[in-house]
Amino acid sequence: MNHTKKNYILITVLFSLGWAFMYADRNILSPIMSVIGEDWNLSKSELGLMSTVFFTTYALMQIPAGFLADRFGRVKVLVGGYLLFAVGTFFSGIVSGLGLFLVVRAITGFGEGTYYGPQYAISSATLPKKYRGFSSAIINSGMALGISAGFIASSYLTFTLHKSWQTSFFVFGILTAVVAILIGVFIKDDVKKPIPAKKEPVQKANLKILLSRNHIFTYILIFCSLYGFFGMLTWLPYYLQTVRGVDGSQTGIISSLVPWASIPGALLFGYLSDHIKNKKPLVLFLALLGAICQIVIPYTQNYSLMITGLVIYGMVGKLALDPILVSYVAENTPTVMYSRAYSIFNFAGMVSSIFAPYITGYFADLTGHLEIGFYISGALLFIGGLLFMFTNKEPNAVAALETADTDFGSIAVPNHR
Repeated sequence: MNHTKKNYILITVLFSLGWAFMYADRNILSPIMSVIGEDWNLSKSELGLMSTVFFTTYALMQIPAGFLADRFGRVKVLVGGYLLFAVGTFFSGIVSGLGLFLVVRAITGFGEGTYYGPQYAISSATLPKKYRGFSSAIINSGMALGISAGFIASSYLTFTLHKSWQTSFFVFGILTAVVAILIGVFIKDDVKKPIPAKKEPVQKANLKILLSRNHIFTYILIFCSLYGFFGMLTWLPYYLQTVRGVDGSQTGIISSLVPWASIPGALLFGYLSDHIKNKKPLVLFLALLGAICQIVIPYTQNYSLMITGLVIYGMVGKLALDPILVSYVAENTPTVMYSRAYSIFNFAGMVSSIFAPYITGYFADLTGHLEIGFYISGALLFIGGLLFMFTNKEPNAVAALETADTDFGSIAVPNHR
């Protein structure tokens, strides 16, 4: 195995591991929401607020993180934020009371907010272009592993071993710090910085590219996709316990069906996206089938059909759609603008996560039924998939900006190997 391939593997593994702990932290909370609610006497809206506060600061950090990364270094910004995320996770288990818990979760969100843009900027610029969708799917598989680890570890430690609900935060906080150190030591970012000859035209071109038709409809679709995904992750274990009557020790395992099913789905569809020119039919298929599953899961009274819906949603849902959209953004964006493009892309998606946990809890309090949140998610994903059909066929503007040096100055772009 040559040195270049070793670097590709190392980048893929470490970034996948980075996502694993990001998603483990987010999903520690879900299985133990009922316990925290009893300890602190919280309503469903207040329980949803714990996730909403986290995702608010996470979303707000996306665009600043992209610009900071392009200016000061992608690895520096990523690792610094990851260490802050580790500290926030650890202290989530120390504080007592909703007020301080919300503050610490907000800090954790700021830390995690530095990861997405810099990470995909480094991997998209470094990994071979012809394997971009597939490699993104492998990196994204860390999300699935993290979701499962958070669900299972939290429910196992709390309901099976009868440890305090804070224990999971302590364990993952320490492990997260280790991962930050590994990324800082082994990941290098050799992407050249742009050297524009004329600053003002470049800024105008940047804005035009990042707000192109293809980008805007991609932002809308990721918003719709993540709304349902984070609404489900936040409330699924609670729904299984309180509505379906599933024992607390089993909810982590059942909820993990979604991320586990997403791994083969993401790899398959990521591979297909690398080998097809027109991604629209594949994206529409995934969006529509995911929307149907989000409606079937709460609607059906048949337990087996509900499980089937969870598995299929895992295969075609957010974690399967993400690698295709990440690859699509790369195709429509100059390399030197990757951090900013991915930061805006993730910001658009994470804005939905601010609303989804709270809105689901709000309607549950208002109507007495959690199912309404699933139905809203399905409708949004259906709309997002249809709107994506209006994207342009060819990313001509990107090709022009990548190659032209007469109007916008010389732009240094690394070759893909």
